[in-house]
Amino acid sequence: MKLLDCPLIGRRPISEFDYVGEIRKPPVDGDSAAWSDFVFNRRGAPGVLRERWYHRPTGYWFVFDRDTLTDDIKAVVDAREVRYDIPA
Repeated sequence: MKLLDCPLIGRRPISEFDYVGEIRKPPVDGDSAAWSDFVFNRRGAPGVLRERWYHRPTGYWFVFDRDTLTDDIKAVVDAREVRYDIPA
């Protein structure tokens, strides 16, 4: 069984979590080429990504900096740090 070592709730089976996706800042003033690159292209190389996860048993939402090569959680990030305001 694969385990996710969460610094807040401890070592839990990864089957208890839902992976919601990588957090990336959208191109606010970008043209259509910048937007299509944002929507359709990902880096794909192993490394540390900022990701959103949901823990079903507790109802907690997490933002992790996770190493995709080793599955190590490097940091738990405050969700307010990744909130992007919609421009007026």
